[in-house]
Amino acid sequence: MNRANDSDGGLRQLMGLEVSAVAFVRDYVELHFDGPVLRSLSDPLGVYGGAEWHFPAAGSLDLMRRYIGLTVDGCEEEPERFLALHFGEHRFVVPLDDGSSMGPESAHVVGVDGSGAPSPRGGMWIW
Repeated sequence: MNRANDSDGGLRQLMGLEVSAVAFVRDYVELHFDGPVLRSLSDPLGVYGGAEWHFPAAGSLDLMRRYIGLTVDGCEEEPERFLALHFGEHRFVVPLDDGSSMGPESAHVVGVDGSGAPSPRGGMWIW
């Protein structure tokens, strides 16, 4: 569900952007894009180089750091199931199902304000 803008606009704004950082913040994970931020409040999973991973399993942190420098070339949203970013053969997925969510939100994207800094003034998409 999106509480600020059209639901897939948050993912669409990440198209063509490069991952500049992966942050592990207490109980969630963030992908930074030199401005916009995708925050995964449910445990993400994905495929990198043919290897499947699921956070916080052993090895997942190392695989997630490899997304730094990759450019988003596709995205998809299956309401109440998942959000996914594609990076060529690699994929980063945020589960949206009730069993994966730790609270009322599973993910959100924070856009950028006029200065290019992450800010809800630049749009905030919530799932």
